[in-house]
Amino acid sequence: MTAAMSVAVPSGNTLGEGVLWCDREQAVYWTDIQQSKLWRYRPQDGAITRWPMPERLAAMALCEADGWLLLALASRLAFFHPERNEFRDLQDLRGLAPTDTRANDGACDRQGRFVFGMLHEPAEGPKQAVAPFLRLNADLTLETLPLPPAAISNSITFSPSGDTMYFCDSLQKQILRCDYGKTLGPAQLFVDLQAEPGEPDGSTVDAEGGLWNARWGDARVVRYLPDGTEDRSIATPVSQPTRPAFGGPGHRTLFITSAHEGLDAAARAVDPLAGHLLSIENAGIAGLPEARFAGDPNSLPPRAPRGTSAEIP
Repeated sequence: MTAAMSVAVPSGNTLGEGVLWCDREQAVYWTDIQQSKLWRYRPQDGAITRWPMPERLAAMALCEADGWLLLALASRLAFFHPERNEFRDLQDLRGLAPTDTRANDGACDRQGRFVFGMLHEPAEGPKQAVAPFLRLNADLTLETLPLPPAAISNSITFSPSGDTMYFCDSLQKQILRCDYGKTLGPAQLFVDLQAEPGEPDGSTVDAEGGLWNARWGDARVVRYLPDGTEDRSIATPVSQPTRPAFGGPGHRTLFITSAHEGLDAAARAVDPLAGHLLSIENAGIAGLPEARFAGDPNSLPPRAPRGTSAEIP
C-alpha cells in the first residue's frame, strides 16, 4: 500500500519510541530512550518542547488526572507533570527482574491500568528471555503478569473492547495474544514473523480492531485483522520504524517514531530520515482515544524541584 507519509518533526532521535496522542492537549508525546528526553509536538501551532529525564524513559501513559503522565523510566515508575516540571516517585523496579534489565514497551489497558514489559541488556553475551511483564493497578500496586518472559518486550496493546491483550518478544519474531479479563488466558500465537525480515516492534489497535505493528529493520508498518491476516503494508522512508499511534482530527493521523540506533555512517547516509517522527495525514482507518491511567498522582508526595527545565528547540 502506498501512503502519503511525511516528516512531522525532524527530531533525529537515537531511539524514538513510546508515541501517544493526547486529546486534551491536541499534542503528540514520545521519547528518545537513549537520550533520556521526553518530546511533545502540537500540530496546530507547530510548537515542539523537550524535557530532560533523570534516566532513560522507555514508555509512558496519559493519566486521568489532568496534566500528568505516568513514566516507565529504566529503573522505576514515576509521575511527571510537564507544565510544572514536577516528578513524583512511584515504584522502584530493581529487584523485580534480573539486575541487567530495564523497562521497555508499555500501554494502558481499557480499565485504566498500565501494562509494561522489560528488556534484557547484559554487559556481554546475547539477550535472554528473562524479563517479566508487569501491571500497575489503579491503587498503585504492582503485579507480575503470568506471561512468558521476554528478552525485548514489545507490541503491548489491547483490543477495542479490552478483552484481548497483544504482546511479543521481538527476538522471537512472533506476536502473541491472550484473553484479558479478571484472569489472563494462556498466550496464543497471533502472527508468526520468523520467515520475514526485521522484527516486530511497537503496536497500536484501531477502532475496527486491526493491529498496526512497526517492523524494525524492515521499513514497514503492517496492519493485521483480528484473525491475524495481514491486511495492508505501508512502506516507511526509515529502516527502523519503532511504534505507531493514531491522533489528530478524528484519530485519523498515524504518527510513527523511528530510530538510527545501530546505524553506521554509511547506513545513515542512505537512511537520512532515521530517527524522525513521521506521520500519515489520513491512514484510511480511525484509531481510538488513548486509554488513561486511573491512579492518582496527587496521592504521592512531590519530589524536590528539578534543576533543569523544558527545552524549546
